[in-house]
Amino acid sequence: MFRIVSRVAMAVLGSAALTATAALPASADGHHCHAPHWRSAVVLGPIQYDSPGRDDRSNRSLNAEWVTVRNTGRTPVNIKGWSLSDKSGHSYRFGNVRLAGHSQVRVHTGRGFDNRWDLYQDRRNYVWDNFRDTATLRNDHRRVVDQVRWGHGHRH
Repeated sequence: MFRIVSRVAMAVLGSAALTATAALPASADGHHCHAPHWRSAVVLGPIQYDSPGRDDRSNRSLNAEWVTVRNTGRTPVNIKGWSLSDKSGHSYRFGNVRLAGHSQVRVHTGRGFDNRWDLYQDRRNYVWDNFRDTATLRNDHRRVVDQVRWGHGHRH
């Protein structure tokens, strides 16, 4: 009887651990540092901080630098007034953007026409440092929602 109870308990604990692990967002390019006291369904996803090819400041090259913002929850979230910033103080403020459940949007550095999958900062210079930087997502109350760091001591 004790063995059966132990096996059931281990199965339940194992399932809970697996579920908790699957709920965490994955990042291909950096180290996530979540806000310490609460967790938002909106997180930073993959980041392309080093534009492929020559850095010639063309709009094509600037738009090849981007940050993904994901809604990992089931319900839509309006991120109007939220901001995305780097270590140097460059900041992008989101307009009236509604992220559907389980959806994402890419925020490109250069110029372009916003749609539901891509937003553009309309900059003429690169934002993200290729060697060491931090992308910070803040809500409309300036509370840090998520951060991703790369370079010097962080995996690339």
